[in-house]
Amino acid sequence: MTDRIRIAVAQTPVTVDPAVNGTAIRSAIRLAADSGARLVHFAEGALSGYAGAAKPHYAGWHVDWTAVTRELTATMTLAGELGVWVVVGGNHRLTGARRPHNALWVIDDNGDLIDRYDKRLLSHAEITGFYTPGDHVCTFEVDGFRFGCLLCIEVNFPELWLEQAGLGVDCVLFSSFSEDPVFEVIARGHAATNNVWVSMVVPSQCAHAAPSALIGPHGHVLGRLRPDGPGVLCIDLDRTDPDLDFALNKARPWRARARADYGVRIPGGVCQDRHP
Repeated sequence: MTDRIRIAVAQTPVTVDPAVNGTAIRSAIRLAADSGARLVHFAEGALSGYAGAAKPHYAGWHVDWTAVTRELTATMTLAGELGVWVVVGGNHRLTGARRPHNALWVIDDNGDLIDRYDKRLLSHAEITGFYTPGDHVCTFEVDGFRFGCLLCIEVNFPELWLEQAGLGVDCVLFSSFSEDPVFEVIARGHAATNNVWVSMVVPSQCAHAAPSALIGPHGHVLGRLRPDGPGVLCIDLDRTDPDLDFALNKARPWRARARADYGVRIPGGVCQDRHP
């Protein structure tokens, strides 16, 4: 287990053109890799575009699946060349007439697609007209840090965040396509009560409401991008940071023991004490 890992919060414009999106994504990956990031995290729908009744671009939009596959493949190739992990949002095609998943693709530093998180708890508009819900949790490890994935409206379900803590997640990669500033407030609450880092990423056109940011396990914002355009924030998750000592080494293990003592069931299983 290492004490520090550098990740990149990548705030890119999200259009309905996968080629435009892919170019912006790969430019951000290069910037992040040059700054020593081991993982680059993008917004909901970052590669394919995002469907939604409230999104003015949606009218008449049909996903170009050939273009999505091409851009995803190019992004995987670059991740392997640069030796970085990439977590990027997009529509994942299903067979037949089934609606796609609203997904986060997890690409490892060899350029392999190792997992995919499909948004499980959907909004009313998503479930009735746009997407098929997912059915599994997605966690993975990079350099001794465990990451988990959640998407947009799932910020409103505390049980999903408790599940992350129960699975021993160190950092939740929370991708959104939202202009609701309360999402950051709620995400900070989940970070503080579960003592996890939260990487919160939105598209650049949504950043005016709440820019992409990294939230510490004490609930405070450790770094934030600009509200008026794209950008890449490279920042360390540092277990030795004295400002995080109470959250990581006291509050988190105590809460795990308190839940176990009182028989509190955590959705992900027994809450793991990863920071004795």
